[in-house]
Amino acid sequence: MQYIAYYRVSTKRQGQSGLGLEAQQSAVAHHIGSTGGKLVGEFKEVESGRKDDRPQLKEALEEAKQVGATVIIAKLDRLGRRASYILRLIDESGVEFYICDMPNADKLTITILAAVAEREAENISKRTKAALAAKKARGAKLGNPRILEAQKASLKVNEKKNKKRQEATRMFIIREIIHKGRVTTHAGIAECLNARGIPTARGGQWHTTTVRRLIPNPVKEYAA
Repeated sequence: MQYIAYYRVSTKRQGQSGLGLEAQQSAVAHHIGSTGGKLVGEFKEVESGRKDDRPQLKEALEEAKQVGATVIIAKLDRLGRRASYILRLIDESGVEFYICDMPNADKLTITILAAVAEREAENISKRTKAALAAKKARGAKLGNPRILEAQKASLKVNEKKNKKRQEATRMFIIREIIHKGRVTTHAGIAECLNARGIPTARGGQWHTTTVRRLIPNPVKEYAA
C-alpha cells in the first residue's frame, strides 16, 4: 500500500527544532515498516489545528487522490482540533485515512473522540482566560518569572483531566457495546473495542483481563 504522510506542529519553534515532529515521523515509519507499505510523499505544516486553511494538508490530499495513496497521520488531532472539520475532511476529501494511534477506528469512534478533544480545548481556553482576568482584577501583574515551572504544572493538571475524560469516554463506549450490541462477556467487549480502534489507557490492545479490570463483576450484573 502507498502512503502520503501528513505532519503538523503548532508553532514555528516546534517546526524548527523538530519537537513533536520526530514523534509523528517515528509513528508513521513504524506502521509503514511493519506492514511493508511504501511512503510516496511527505507534507509538513506549521499551523494551529484550529485553522481550516492549511496549504500543506490540501496538497497532501490532492497528491493522495492522484496516486491513489492513503493519507497517514500519527494522531487524530494532527488533522485538526474541531470535530466538525475532521469529519468533513474524512467524508468529503475522497481519500482514505490511516491514524496510527487509532488503527481500526470507525466513524463513530472518531466522532466521539474528536468531540471530546474539541470540548477539552475549549475548556482549557476558558479556564486560562478566566484565571488571567481574575489575576488582573486583583491588581497582579500578568506574566510569570518561573514560566517553565508554571507550564509544566499546568500540563500535569491537564494530563490528569484528559485521562479522566478519556476513561469516561471508554466507559461510555463499553456501556454502548453492552446495551446496544448486547455483548455479555469480557472477551466480547475486548473484541468490540479492538474492532473500533479504541486503545487502552496505555495505548495497547484490549484483552479479557484488561476489560475485567474496569468491570470486575460479571457483565450481566454490571449491565443491570
